[in-house]
Amino acid sequence: MNTPPLASGPEGRDALRPLLDTVLKALGEGARARGGPLPAGGPGAVASRVRDAVGDVLPDEGDPDALRHLVRAFAEGAADPADPLCAAHLHCPPLAVAAAADLAASVLNPSLDSWDQAPAASELEALVTRHLASEVYGNPPRGAGNCATSPHHPAADDDALVTTGGTESNQLALLLAREIHGPGVQLICGEDAHHSLPRAAWLLGMPHPVTLPTLDPAALESTLTTLQGQGPLLVAATAGTTDTGHIDPLPEIARLCAAHRTRLHIDAAYGGALLFSDRHRGKLDGLTAADTVTLDLHKLGWQPVAAGLLAIRDKNDLTALHQRADYLNADDDTEAGLPDLLGRSLRTTRRPDILKIAVTLKTLGRTGLGALVDQVCERAREFAQLVHDHPGFELHEPPTISTVLFRPASATDDAVAAVRRKLLTDGRAVLGRARAANRLWLKVTLLNPTTQPADLAGLLQLVEGTTPR
Repeated sequence: MNTPPLASGPEGRDALRPLLDTVLKALGEGARARGGPLPAGGPGAVASRVRDAVGDVLPDEGDPDALRHLVRAFAEGAADPADPLCAAHLHCPPLAVAAAADLAASVLNPSLDSWDQAPAASELEALVTRHLASEVYGNPPRGAGNCATSPHHPAADDDALVTTGGTESNQLALLLAREIHGPGVQLICGEDAHHSLPRAAWLLGMPHPVTLPTLDPAALESTLTTLQGQGPLLVAATAGTTDTGHIDPLPEIARLCAAHRTRLHIDAAYGGALLFSDRHRGKLDGLTAADTVTLDLHKLGWQPVAAGLLAIRDKNDLTALHQRADYLNADDDTEAGLPDLLGRSLRTTRRPDILKIAVTLKTLGRTGLGALVDQVCERAREFAQLVHDHPGFELHEPPTISTVLFRPASATDDAVAAVRRKLLTDGRAVLGRARAANRLWLKVTLLNPTTQPADLAGLLQLVEGTTPR
């Protein structure tokens, strides 16, 4: 039996070229068969097509055409975030340059648990995470552009860790708070905070969170005053909620936390990329006061999953993550100058997700990224105006970022839910759902910078045509 070719090594490039051609053709075939933003027929029809394509999962003899068949089935049954009518979730279409960089990461397969598995990747991660932390905290690393900006050669107090996304970042933020202030630290958050925050408190054995209807400054101040002296507190604010894109009043919350000597975490998984936009970055005023900040560039950053970050204002907080494993970071190796990577994640094996981020930042620059942010925010504003001007629809509120909630006027909640499911089952549009003001709304999250005004008008017409009269 001949050994299958490897992705890297002397024969890697020659082996990959025809396979990439196969993948690209199969992606096209699958997209044409799908014919829209989502496969038609609902879960049962999709499952049937997938089972037919796979057949025997582990046959006695391999199938040389498996790549083509399965990629085609995968694409035919996918929800395509690059389709303008696929607009339900914080699920972005990745940039081609980021996906290409991700291929290089997969081919070389570095693992960031020790320097000797990922020499260049570890330095790239160190360099880029420090610069992203400086974007959050407004402290450009001294000596930008040289090794002095690396965590291996620290120049500033802030830092950032690469994570799998907002859930891991929020869990890390609570873990750091617990290790610094003790297991009794009390989380305070709003009802619209991401579900990963109370779940992290549960996983970490922290007290049940104090949940306020909103992080209104007056209500927060009253809560902080009531709880003062009963133990350490942690306030978790949100810059871009999942349901509406709402941003909490960060400057006022930061002022209250400072006055009450309370630790502050800001979940900016959605809204953090507003930092790249001169037009919108003011919405994040107050971010620099946070002890930790969650960012997620596979949302408003156009990265393939995963591309999460946790920014930390004081890198000394990271000593809580320090671990020692002789086969990964022996004392004598560290003393000899080999970077210690084990304390930069709760994970051991880690892929170099930083490469696609670094390539994107370098390729587009601040101006290019800011333009993409401005574009999707403008599309959301335009869609909200269309809804507002249409007598058959009701708008929840003007968008803060790129999320718009709307519903057919006079429709019941059951009718709203049925419209969404009908569009999903027919494969014609992917809309989300959110509950606000005690009613169910359709949710459009616009993360596709190629979406045009005509697409927005067509989406509204599609919903109107599906709504029962």
